[in-house]
Amino acid sequence: MIHFIGAGPGAADLITVRGARLLREADVIIYAGSLVNPALLENKKEDCAVYDSASMTLEDVIDVMKATEASGGTTVRLHTGDPSLYGAIREQMDRLDELEIAYDVTPGVSSFSGAAAALEAEYTLPEVSQSVIITRMAGRTPVPEREKLSKMASHGCTMVLFLSTGLLEDVERELMEGGYGPDTPAAIVYKATWPEQRVYRCTVSTLARTAKENQVTKTALITVGGFLGGQYERSKLYDPGFTHGYRVGSES
Repeated sequence: MIHFIGAGPGAADLITVRGARLLREADVIIYAGSLVNPALLENKKEDCAVYDSASMTLEDVIDVMKATEASGGTTVRLHTGDPSLYGAIREQMDRLDELEIAYDVTPGVSSFSGAAAALEAEYTLPEVSQSVIITRMAGRTPVPEREKLSKMASHGCTMVLFLSTGLLEDVERELMEGGYGPDTPAAIVYKATWPEQRVYRCTVSTLARTAKENQVTKTALITVGGFLGGQYERSKLYDPGFTHGYRVGSES
């Protein structure tokens, strides 16, 4: 059996209970060494073999899985955050399907959730934004034309950008081209939930300068939108005058 597991955003105690158990039971662990906190490996079995996938190809990863399966062992493929976001797991699962090797997926806490926690913020505020766009800037790996950042920005809602820290001048240009004003609140969250976590609040027009001044070049999320400001409407759910299925509202 192959277990794909979300390691969480960084802090070793933010992996799920299920993920931690499967990690302890694994005969082989293949993990994204450039992104996953190595502290997660401290409770592995003494004879567990560990592979850092940072220098491996898809074919290398599958070869290790095949060999482990042939020997009757269990493999954990440990991905950062939640594997469904920029985890490149589909290509692995498709290959395992071809080989008729069983697998399952254990979700993890995504770094976009870790970033919100670091910011002490709520992405979905009444009358500010009720939608979150998770995307990235086109770089060496392209994005579909219909998902160009300026087109995503035209919605004006909360945005969380992965894999874009090294392209912030382009990010600024496309966000403003899409309709965000230069003074729209923004924040750079470096290594959310890690011990070295840092938060830099700025605006859309100062993203690149803020990253340069603080020497942030990678492993950071970019958050943009009015949710970072101070204005919003009170939630109807807890408004004493609002009636719903569990409470009758008071007369105003």
